[in-house]
Amino acid sequence: MKPTSPPAARPTAAELDLLQVLWRLGAADAKAVHEALLPERPDASYATVLRQLQVMHGKGLLSRDESQRPQLYAPLHAQDKLQQSLVRDFIAKAFAGSGKALVLAALKGHVNAKERAEIRQLLAKNGDEA
Repeated sequence: MKPTSPPAARPTAAELDLLQVLWRLGAADAKAVHEALLPERPDASYATVLRQLQVMHGKGLLSRDESQRPQLYAPLHAQDKLQQSLVRDFIAKAFAGSGKALVLAALKGHVNAKERAEIRQLLAKNGDEA
């Protein structure tokens, strides 16, 4: 059973890269994770990926199935739950707890016209449900 609460240890940027791969692949061995990571990080060695997976297991970010060889690693936390936790922390630290300030900062320079239209539709839809 997967924990629903976010991990106590926060993933580093490199660990988030590996989590993205595992969320996409599902449970996988170090070789599969390494091969899937190469297009994004061609400098990553197999040994580094394996070591990082082991560290992440130790931090409580991954489960490890030791009943077979090669061992399979899988995220212990759902992608949306971990992302929500990281965003909550980021809002608290960088925007004094204001989600509105985060959204306004994002809208100022990080959203294109198509994305703005999608956001307007989402807001209109959620406004109808409220």
